[in-house]
Amino acid sequence: MPARRTGGALASGLMRRSIAVLAAGIAVGIVAPLPVAVADSGSSALGSGSGSGSGTGSLSGSGGTGNLPPYSQWISDITPIAAAAQTYLTTALPGTTKPAIVFDIDNTVLETNYHPGPIIPAIPPILKLAQWAKSQGASLIFVTGRPALMNVYSQINLSTVGYPVDGLYGGGLTTGSSGAGALADYKTATRASIEAQGYTIVANIGNSASDLSGGHAQQTFKLPDYNGALA
Repeated sequence: MPARRTGGALASGLMRRSIAVLAAGIAVGIVAPLPVAVADSGSSALGSGSGSGSGTGSLSGSGGTGNLPPYSQWISDITPIAAAAQTYLTTALPGTTKPAIVFDIDNTVLETNYHPGPIIPAIPPILKLAQWAKSQGASLIFVTGRPALMNVYSQINLSTVGYPVDGLYGGGLTTGSSGAGALADYKTATRASIEAQGYTIVANIGNSASDLSGGHAQQTFKLPDYNGALA
């Protein structure tokens, strides 16, 4: 298993990915009508956090490069985690006041590294889980290290590929360059803010430790990051 990238390499990788996604967002914004404003704008002062490293770059759907496995293996690794989350939620959702599920975005709900583009496809088992949870009364709230100025683009992408969006929080302009610890602090504070609105976060789902640390969720589910190669 390859060694985890640290420090400047992590920050630099996420910054490159953020710039690429931002450029795609600008392109989409030019050609697509703007959607109705998201329920939560995500532009709060909490967005001073930062990001952990990105993956290794663009990959085709038929196989991986660098330290990542083929796409089919990635989906196979995610599927049982999504199934376990649904089993848990079957008992966690009933009777809970304002139940919510918090999701990271990149490589948690969207295939950002495997299928990058203006509209990034949904990860099939996670989309199925999210749509089922929504049908059971859960609010779906997305907390991302992407800058909040990208929220309109993120909303377009998520809605286009089938995700219901009840809340969307983005970070500040430096979220992608200040380190994994700062990103974890930002996401923890955002979940605390969501709880302050009366939500019960029954599950927090992400693919990096910084998505999940810090509490403010009854249960966490970690998707594979392959020792930091896919963040």
